[in-house]
Amino acid sequence: MAGTAPIPAGTRIGHVHLKVSNLQRALDFYCGVLGFELQQMYGRQAAFVSAGGYHHHIGLNTWESEGGSPPPPGTTGLFHVAILYPTRTDLAGALKRLIASKVPLDGASDHGVSEALYLHDPDFNGIELYWDKPEALWPRKPDGSLAMVTQRLDLDDLLNTQH
Repeated sequence: MAGTAPIPAGTRIGHVHLKVSNLQRALDFYCGVLGFELQQMYGRQAAFVSAGGYHHHIGLNTWESEGGSPPPPGTTGLFHVAILYPTRTDLAGALKRLIASKVPLDGASDHGVSEALYLHDPDFNGIELYWDKPEALWPRKPDGSLAMVTQRLDLDDLLNTQH
């Protein structure tokens, strides 16, 4: 809208809260496979998990969804939750965890600005695991604007990432 100030540059998404059908199954995935840490249970219907002791990055609940099914195709809702890893090495570690847990990928892309793995959790919520490349390496058009792409990510190269 004309005359409104843009959102402050330091604004970020603080956490996401997902409806799940089975809380323990969701915890097994988010903590057991992805490696998040359980911070708190909220009764028997909700849990809060995070990385590094933060109060929560992801909330999981069954308040309206216990025993439920994923939304059918053709409906609105969350496309995916994107989890940003600090380094390429950390993303490689996440891929190794997925392989060890036999969690299939839906895709893997190099976007020029980032490298991303795409999958679904047990409730079919979309998940993107990614790391951002250094800004100096981001592809740009002649006018300086971003020139993001979607190219195949070489998973073998990612797995061979060294510290």
